[in-house]
Amino acid sequence: MLHEKIKSEMKDAMKAKDAVRLSVIRGLLSAFTNEAVAKGKKPDEFLTDDEALAVIKRASNQRKDASTQYRAGGREDLAVNEEAELVIIQTYLPAQMSTEDIKKIVAEKIAELGADKSKIGQLIGAIIKATGGQADGGEVKRIAEEMLG
Repeated sequence: MLHEKIKSEMKDAMKAKDAVRLSVIRGLLSAFTNEAVAKGKKPDEFLTDDEALAVIKRASNQRKDASTQYRAGGREDLAVNEEAELVIIQTYLPAQMSTEDIKKIVAEKIAELGADKSKIGQLIGAIIKATGGQADGGEVKRIAEEMLG
């Protein structure tokens, strides 16, 4: 289980004195505890892999957004820290689909739904469902708009 794996990796990060990795793991474990409580479980119960993945994806998106905002604000030092944490978080996520694979699914869904620009929201939802969460939503949106445009 993903939750257990991450919990066991905390000891390794401590022994290696890897401060960034340790900070990320502690943050994820804290988010797991919050998610467990929000779902009505006991704080020490483990999350299922799907629940843990949802928490990790949320953390990944938060780091991406923070990095973008720090860069826009001229704080390169903080953006670099967020990106370092993002790299560690992404090691826990499943491999993302390649752009070519996403384009194939987009083409299939456009033909299947007869989608045009007015139905872009439905199209993106169908594509993300078809990719099984293995494609970044922003990337899917960009490709879909490009192929419809």
